[in-house]
Amino acid sequence: MQIVTSEITGDKVFCSAYSHELKAYGIEHGLTNWAAAYCTGLLIARRVLKKLGMDGDFAGVEEADGEYKLTEAAEDSERRPFKAFLDVGLHRTSTGARIFGAMKGASDGGILVPHSENRFPGYDMETKELDAETLRKYIFGGHVAEYMETLADDDEERYKSQFQGYIDDEIEADGLEELYQEAHKAIREDPFKKAEGGEKKSKDEYKQESLKYRGKKLTKDEKRERVKARIAALKE
Repeated sequence: MQIVTSEITGDKVFCSAYSHELKAYGIEHGLTNWAAAYCTGLLIARRVLKKLGMDGDFAGVEEADGEYKLTEAAEDSERRPFKAFLDVGLHRTSTGARIFGAMKGASDGGILVPHSENRFPGYDMETKELDAETLRKYIFGGHVAEYMETLADDDEERYKSQFQGYIDDEIEADGLEELYQEAHKAIREDPFKKAEGGEKKSKDEYKQESLKYRGKKLTKDEKRERVKARIAALKE
């Protein structure tokens, strides 16, 4: 997840946060689920605000409750909140999509992200109302916990295969909510925390890593021979 600003010279990434960084906050598994997306959004929000010196004025929703709220101007201050617009790119925007989990996390983290509640889990299209309890369940991994319990009862072998990491770390379904609560608290305490024992690379090492994925530049003669080979293959 990135916060990007537009400048005359082009777009620039002002701040970023990624789900693999959640390991520093005790979340080792399920880094692609809805609850992790929320945490990633919360992480980038707290990073941006701390970077700008606004984290003290805009705490956001300190205890996630699933209610629909937008960040407003700080009390007793003329300072306006940091504002960002969601760019979904090519992601699907169906109701309950994880991208809205990241958006909710950023919003609860203290950033003003203009949005409505009609794409959150728990929103009823008929009544036009949001069930905050359902949304809260997703924020704290309740849907994952329910699936874990169901799978453990119905198919133990599949449960062990799919949640082996959780089993190895002695994480049970009824402990997920507390796990995410602690992660939210830790993110707010230090949004720039690094995972202990994490691999540290130099700029040169990162450069060499990126070169692995670049295609080899062909010479003019090599390009000509490649074209001839393709034409010959088509004639066969």
